[in-house]
Amino acid sequence: MMMRIGLLGLILIFSYPAQATVSKFQLDNGMKILVKEDHRAPVAVQQVWYRVGSNYEYGGISGLSHMLEHMMFKGTQKLEPGEFSKIVSKLGGQDNAFTSSDYTAYYQVVGKQHLEKVMELEADRMRNVVITEAEFQKERDVVTEERRWRTEDQPESKLYELFKATAFVNSPQHHPVIGWMTDIRHWTLQDVRHWYQKWYAPNNATLVVVGDVDPQQVYQWAQKYYGVHQAEQITSPKPRTEIEQAGERRIQLKGPTKSPSLMMGFHVPSLVTADNPAEVYALSVLGSVLDGDDSARLTKDLVRGSKVVAGASTSYDETSRLETLFRFDATPSKGKTLQEVEAALWKEIDKLKSTPVSHKELERVLAHAEAQYVFHQDSIQTQAMILGSLVSVGLPTDTYENWIENLRKVTPEQVQKVAQKYLKRDAVTVATLLPNGEEAKPASGQMMHGGIR
Repeated sequence: MMMRIGLLGLILIFSYPAQATVSKFQLDNGMKILVKEDHRAPVAVQQVWYRVGSNYEYGGISGLSHMLEHMMFKGTQKLEPGEFSKIVSKLGGQDNAFTSSDYTAYYQVVGKQHLEKVMELEADRMRNVVITEAEFQKERDVVTEERRWRTEDQPESKLYELFKATAFVNSPQHHPVIGWMTDIRHWTLQDVRHWYQKWYAPNNATLVVVGDVDPQQVYQWAQKYYGVHQAEQITSPKPRTEIEQAGERRIQLKGPTKSPSLMMGFHVPSLVTADNPAEVYALSVLGSVLDGDDSARLTKDLVRGSKVVAGASTSYDETSRLETLFRFDATPSKGKTLQEVEAALWKEIDKLKSTPVSHKELERVLAHAEAQYVFHQDSIQTQAMILGSLVSVGLPTDTYENWIENLRKVTPEQVQKVAQKYLKRDAVTVATLLPNGEEAKPASGQMMHGGIR
């Protein structure tokens, strides 16, 4: 079905220049290189993506990818601990890193004249990080504290962690990115060194550069600095496919919070795992019909309409490397119960199953997606993030370029069918948080670097 594009979409499309081509290279050692020119400002971003994250881990070492991210700032054979970031700062740039379930990435944003220097620095720590016992012990304490203030002392974060662990039984998605506290406390120096040696190799990495750059020059620098490293034998993790859910799963957590809250989740495919990618785009549209702006159903019907909820949202990771969840989050309005909130969410789900969404709603979803697409082009960092994340899970670099076109193909009947297929009562995981009467603990401390995405 062809869909009429709204006025907002036309304005956005014709007010933004055509997309720059992504130049692709590969070094002899297997490292992939993606370069995208954006000459609007004399700056560049370098990102190095390693195909390793918490979904590559197993019982006993959960969180190790995140720990290694911290250790990458602890110096190399050439640099003292912390010197990497100091050099970038003196160049007037910014640097950081993050770990997710599917990958770990490191980045610097600098004036284009300093790109070669940060490429030299990043290439150095790809294989030459010095991991000492003293720095390991100190940083493990930092990660322990990070978990405490991010999760242990935050009931909503703890609920999400337990929710995922309940929804996923044997999939690596069961583990939190930061790791379980018992695993963190029992990591060894050898664990981190082994993880570094195994995964931080050029043939398991992708270099992404976006900005005011010349692709051939970037390729030459990559050959000079990254090309000196030898490829490693990379063995992919054994498949751990989630068992089929055959009944409702439900957990309850009590904690120091002022407001109760609810999470509901359903197992759904991603673009990486789907037999039929059209279902993924239909699920994405379904999520935007329910959530996304003030005209979406959850806000219109449950917040402003029945006033059952104070807030409600959906989330769905269409590009996850493994099977993922379509999730609802909601907080009841004053005087309303979680049971009333859950019933209201099911009512919205049942409407999707029984009645196709309107063409007007599809136009709103498409206009919103087009706006988001254009806004993402404003940042060279975001452009690079999109490229790196896609390639790191095995998706084509043009996946996002074709995103709007694939959304245009979604019909009301397809949205209805995926709601009927995946949003089933016997396939739901429900997690609830109730106040225990204690005062919430404030988060303490700030991380010097690193993060969890």
